Amino acid sequence: MLVWVIYDIAENSTRKKVSDRCKDYGLYRVQKSVFLGDLNTNQRDSLAIECEELIDVNIDSVYIFPMDEESFKKVKLIGQAFDKDLVSDEVLTTFF
Repeated sequence: MLVWVIYDIAENSTRKKVSDRCKDYGLYRVQKSVFLGDLNTNQRDSLAIECEELIDVNIDSVYIFPMDEESFKKVKLIGQAFDKDLVSDEVLTTFF
């Protein structure tokens, strides 16, 4: 299932760790604090646990939104689209 990961993290080092973790799971950066990719339920749960261990839950936030393909195809893009060098053809094909 497609998953959006969106975060707001105060410390640069923590933000980098979460970013690296998203990349480790094969997610693609679509904006500075937004990742998109395909994760199964176990991967999604594991990523959530790992992010919770990394962040300061009193000031930081990480959102993990699952999204089915039908809903994803209804997303409206306004302005700059995904950086095609960062997002896989599979994700782009699903989107467009």
